[in-house]
Amino acid sequence: MKKLVSLIALIALVLSAQAQNATMDNTRRVATRGFAEREVTPDIIYLSISLKEYYQDGNSKKKVAIDALEKQLFDAAMKYGVKKEDFTIQNIYSYNTERKKKNNELLQSRQYRLKVTDLKNLNAMMDEVDAQGLQSTNISGYDHTQKKAIEKELKTAAVKDARINAEILAAADGGNVGKAIMINDNSSLNWNDIMPQPRAYAMKTATLESDNMAAGNGLDIDIRPIKLTCNIDAVFELK
Repeated sequence: MKKLVSLIALIALVLSAQAQNATMDNTRRVATRGFAEREVTPDIIYLSISLKEYYQDGNSKKKVAIDALEKQLFDAAMKYGVKKEDFTIQNIYSYNTERKKKNNELLQSRQYRLKVTDLKNLNAMMDEVDAQGLQSTNISGYDHTQKKAIEKELKTAAVKDARINAEILAAADGGNVGKAIMINDNSSLNWNDIMPQPRAYAMKTATLESDNMAAGNGLDIDIRPIKLTCNIDAVFELK
């Protein structure tokens, strides 16, 4: 008996779906696409910073350890507003600059990832790190504190644009637009689609550092606006 009831329910469901499809097939429709775009300047930057151990004046007995360099970077980052949880180690490497048998000690290099929101202090922060131990710095990603709100605004504008386009087409045929039958989001809102040209910040000597700083060639990061686009396909009932 239970099997019979289940079979009847299944048949009723299939017939109902077929009836809905038939109704939809007979509905006059208009299909359009909506579009919206906006330029946004990221207010969050992810920095990738690499530090490396080195020997002072080439003397293997005077090594500047990676822990000391890391402490310099960490203290500077905390001083200029980076949160502790936004300071992480990405990778650890080892290398040897000396090929002589008398010195086979491996030197360490570490790569860090910093989430930075106060961009005006970047130069001051990097100035507090030993220039000879600073291997490179570049931007690894962008983000925005209001990302969700911006994406919602764009998608809303794109749906409205799709309806306006549908109304233009309907009016040309003497009709009116009803409710939306289908809305398909084709957007790909990727904040890292446009990546900057990374500018290395690597100083080999303290003298070189001083010369570059005096010339205004410190950590030079240009934050360019990113153009976000949103595409929506929609089908509206045509009255």
